[in-house]
Amino acid sequence: MLNPVQDEQVHLTAFYATLDHERELTERRQADEQVAGTRNRQALHQRDGRVRDLNARLSRLNAAEEGLCFGRLDDADGEVLHIGRLSLHDETYEPLLTDWRAPAARPFYIATAIQNHGVVRRRHIQTRLRQVLDVQDEQLDLDRSAPGRSQPGRGVVGEQILLGALNARRTGTMESIVRTIQADQDGIIRSDLAGILVVQGGPGTGKTAIALHRAAFLLYTHRAQLEKRGILVVGPNPTFLKFIGQVLPSLGEDGVRLVTLAELYPGLTATRPEPAEVTEVKGRAVMAEVITKAVADRQWMPSGPIEVTVDRTVLRLDPAVVQDARGSARARRTTHNQARPFFLKDIVDNLTNQYADIIGTDPLDGENLLDEYDLAELRKEVLAEPAIRDLLDRLWPLLSPQALLVDLFGDEKRLASSAPQLSALDREHLLRYGDDWSPADVPLLDEAAELLGEDDNDAARRKAERARAIAYAQGSLDVLSGSGSTDYDDEDEAEVLTAKDILDAEAFAERYEADDDRTLADRAAADRRWTYGHVIVDEAQELSPMAWRAIGRRCPLRSMTLVGDVAQTGAAGGGTSWQRALAPTFGDRWRLAELTVNYRTPAEVMDLAAHVLAEVDPTAKAPESVRSTGVRPWYEEVGPTDQAQYVGKVAREEVHHGQVGVITSRSRLELVQEAIGEHPDITVLTVAGAKGLEFDSVLVVDPDGIMLESPRGLRDLYVALTRCTQRLGVIGPLPPVLRNADGWDVRGQ
Repeated sequence: MLNPVQDEQVHLTAFYATLDHERELTERRQADEQVAGTRNRQALHQRDGRVRDLNARLSRLNAAEEGLCFGRLDDADGEVLHIGRLSLHDETYEPLLTDWRAPAARPFYIATAIQNHGVVRRRHIQTRLRQVLDVQDEQLDLDRSAPGRSQPGRGVVGEQILLGALNARRTGTMESIVRTIQADQDGIIRSDLAGILVVQGGPGTGKTAIALHRAAFLLYTHRAQLEKRGILVVGPNPTFLKFIGQVLPSLGEDGVRLVTLAELYPGLTATRPEPAEVTEVKGRAVMAEVITKAVADRQWMPSGPIEVTVDRTVLRLDPAVVQDARGSARARRTTHNQARPFFLKDIVDNLTNQYADIIGTDPLDGENLLDEYDLAELRKEVLAEPAIRDLLDRLWPLLSPQALLVDLFGDEKRLASSAPQLSALDREHLLRYGDDWSPADVPLLDEAAELLGEDDNDAARRKAERARAIAYAQGSLDVLSGSGSTDYDDEDEAEVLTAKDILDAEAFAERYEADDDRTLADRAAADRRWTYGHVIVDEAQELSPMAWRAIGRRCPLRSMTLVGDVAQTGAAGGGTSWQRALAPTFGDRWRLAELTVNYRTPAEVMDLAAHVLAEVDPTAKAPESVRSTGVRPWYEEVGPTDQAQYVGKVAREEVHHGQVGVITSRSRLELVQEAIGEHPDITVLTVAGAKGLEFDSVLVVDPDGIMLESPRGLRDLYVALTRCTQRLGVIGPLPPVLRNADGWDVRGQ
């Protein structure tokens, strides 16, 4: 009789054999489709769609190679269900392995002895490559309990597996939690696609992992809808995106775009640093009104008549004419650039008619002798006059978002006109020169783009590009057609098809447009107007009202997952309550889910951090840690001049315990980086850069400086203290909130 490990090895070997067969079959079908002939445009699109589907299927099969099967459910009737990263079937389409996202797999994550959902035993299967290393059973039907089977733990599913994962060394990247999802997390992951779901949770509650696994779940349950539009994930910093970057690919999903707010605007990565007070002003909701007024101000209304000369003929443009043309253009309810041609037409028509009346009127009878052809020629002459072109550009200029903001922020008078509701100090914060951009500028550029719209030149350019594509396609077809022989000796010879028989030039061009080989993420990144099927925002509490407006445009259907912790808000313009953060953009159209269990931070560290949380918000409750490590946090009061060298020494010692994060104040960052140098297992960063990250050991350097440099220093200190999974050390004079806290070891004593 086989023991449990041997039994599961037999199953695992069969699963991998099926996986290999599926992969081989998919590769063969993929190759066949790529060489298959087609006779019409519809067949081409269908064939290309099948190839894309096969590519996606192959990607998912390859991603399932590691950790293919990790669980098993046994019911009272002896039925067995194995749980894994994807579904597999035998030759008769009987299920062999069930995808973790399928409804049938849910009891693996939520069944308890009290409510076992028909499951009498849950088995956790540990594997490496294609080998079973260990199995751990949980008996969920207490009447059937037997020796050697573990009894239910303290409400944690797969407690030994979970604790093993939590105590394992970090690798520098986030790993999938698909084997250890807990019941409270599972309910959020499987929540409905529609609507805005806010996940509030303190440090270590798994918010980020939940959001990413929710993306994988939604792609599984709503693939037809989401594969076309994709999912957008917005993270707090580039280090965070690198940290989470492999989670979804490891689950076989790649239709997701990961960005920071600084990368949200196409063709731009906004990296210019700026003071917190400037960022706060730019993030205010009132800036939408400021930009609207800035656009309106560029639709200039002269205070008096303007005279221009065309071929020694003086023409006069009255303010009333400009006002009427402007009113007519604005009444079209379109964007600034799209309304411009209508405004210019009215102005040029007025000037052309004046010109015609002056030079084309018979002095004897007052009759105008010019016909329509003459008027058209005069119009060309008017438009060719440099002075008139300059006037038109001044009255209603063609604007880009960048040009609008450069002009606005670089001119005190423009700022005063566009932002009278801001104080003089606030306007001074906005005043600057140059066209380099900060992350806080991105929502403003997006707002400006929404108001300005595309211009007629863009539309003309696209039309010309399409015409060139069709002409090129026609030339290619002509070459293909001309190179074939048409001299057939046998009239009964089967018809030989040429490219022209299959499609015309326009369809040929469209095929290559449709066969854009860029990924969905790349195509979405290049298109500011791209709307996603779902949006995930991590550290969502940090976003300003203007940032929420930009995010909202990316998902008009309001299908979003927003994760964060308002107690950790560090940005001056961020939200200290979800109602205050979301109401200006989304009203009350959101629902809240709360997480209260801390899976990452040891109890010894969390007890210490709770002192800081109590100062941040006396009503807030820290999440309860599921584990203790027996290692108390330590501190040493090292003076400012010695801190950097001391940290360099201690950080290298801490590497023996795993990945080390050194979190310090902005003023000490460069000194600490120089003292440590390049080390693959040590990361030096500020609190802002540490958002969403975790390390085995964390050294918090200069806690006083961290607090003083931030508009919300206590919250930043709370974040810094809760980034570790095992060990915490604090270096530098302790702020009062920590000095009197219990639970410290003093280093060197």
